[in-house]
Amino acid sequence: MHDDGRYDDPRVTGSTGAPVSRETDYQSWPPSGASAQGPSNRPPDFESVDPSAAEAGQGGSVAPTQPTGAGGRVIPIRRNAAARFEPPVPQQPTPEAVPDAAAVPVSDTTAAFGSAAVEPAYVSRETPMREEDDPPLAMEAMRAVQILNPSGEVTMPRPERTRVMCVANQKGGVGKTTTTVNLAVALALHGNRVLVVDLDPQGNASTGLNVPHHTGVPDVYDCLINSVPLEEVAQEVEGIPNLWCVPATIDLAGAEIELVSVVARESRLARAITAYPGHFDYVFIDCPPSLGLLTVNALVAAQEVLIPIQCEYYALEGLNQLIQNINLVRQHLNPRLEVSTILLTMYDRRTRLADAVEQDVRNHFGDKVLQAVIPRNVRVSEAPSYGQSVMTYDPGSRGATSYFEAAQEIAERGVKEPVSRNA
Repeated sequence: MHDDGRYDDPRVTGSTGAPVSRETDYQSWPPSGASAQGPSNRPPDFESVDPSAAEAGQGGSVAPTQPTGAGGRVIPIRRNAAARFEPPVPQQPTPEAVPDAAAVPVSDTTAAFGSAAVEPAYVSRETPMREEDDPPLAMEAMRAVQILNPSGEVTMPRPERTRVMCVANQKGGVGKTTTTVNLAVALALHGNRVLVVDLDPQGNASTGLNVPHHTGVPDVYDCLINSVPLEEVAQEVEGIPNLWCVPATIDLAGAEIELVSVVARESRLARAITAYPGHFDYVFIDCPPSLGLLTVNALVAAQEVLIPIQCEYYALEGLNQLIQNINLVRQHLNPRLEVSTILLTMYDRRTRLADAVEQDVRNHFGDKVLQAVIPRNVRVSEAPSYGQSVMTYDPGSRGATSYFEAAQEIAERGVKEPVSRNA
C-alpha cells in the first residue's frame, strides 16, 4: 500500500468504488465521480502551467518555469489561499492623516435624518487620566505639608481665654499620653501657644516631647511639694514653636504620700497654673492611670475634661466610675468642671466590637464625642521611640491625619463656646 493522498485500499475503505480524497472539498469542486470533461476538480488556488505555453509566451508574457513529474505530468503550484479569502484589515488613521482624509460619503439614511457625515478621527489607545486624581504619594505629601504648616501661619482659631484641659481616664493604655502629646503639637504647629503638664510619674509625655526628665531635673514635683514657680520648671520643646512642657520625674511617685499632710492639697496645681505670668491658649494636663491625689489636682485645676476611650469593652466598664468622680469634684471642689470632649482611640474598623463601642458612646454622650476617630496605626506607636510625636515623625500617616482633624475640631469648638480663664 502506498500513500498518495487517497484511501484506495479496499481493506481500509471497505468498498471497491471510487477513491476518496483526503483534501477538503471546495465550493466550486464537482461531486465525486464527475467526468473529467467538466469543470476542473482542482481547488481554485491551484494552477497548472503548460511548459509549451510558457515557451511560446502566451498572452505576451513569459510564465515561470513549471516543474514536471515523471511522464511529463505537470506539478500544480499552490497559491496563498489566505490572500484570496481574507478581507483586507482596515488601517487605523494616524493624527497626521486625519486632516487630509477624504470626506466620507453621506448615506441615504444619514441624509434622511439631516445629520452630517462623521469624519474619521484619531482614537488614542491610552487610557485617559482624570486631572483631579492625584497619585497616593502626592496626596500624602499634601497632607504632610498641611499638618506641618511650614509657613507658621495661624490656621487654627485661637480661643479668647485659656482653655485648661485635663486628659483623664483611670484605665491604663487607652491613649491618654499619646493624645496629649499629639494634640498639643498639632495646635502649636498651627499658631496656638500650648503648655503640657506631665503629671504621670512614668514621664511618658516628657519622653514623647523629647524633654529631659531624669533625676535632678526640676519637674512638676517641685511645684506641688516645694511651691516652685511653674515658669522655672517649664522647658521649651525643641523643634516645635509655641510649645512648652513641664516634665515629670520618678520623684513624682511619692508626691501622693507627701501631699496627705499638706494644707489645700487638692488645689496645689491650680494655684501654680494661675500664678504663671505668661499667657497660653491651651494647657493640657496628662493624668496618671489612677484616681488618686494627682488626678484630683488635675481635675481641680482644669475647666474641661477630655476622656480618651479605647474602642473595647473594658474601657466602657471603667467609664462610669470616672464620671462619678468628676461629678464629686464638681460638687465639692470645682463647680466649673465639665466633660467637654470624648475621643475614640485605637479604632479597628475590621471588628464589629469597635463599631458597637462607637455607637454606644455616641448615643450616650451625643455631641461631646469628636467626629474624628483615631485608628490603630503603627506610626503612632513608633514615634515615641524617636522622641517625636506622630505629627513630626510621619505627618502623612493616618494617625497624624486623624489627630490633626481632632485638634482642628477642638479648636473650632473652643471658638464657638469660649470658656473662662483661670484668674
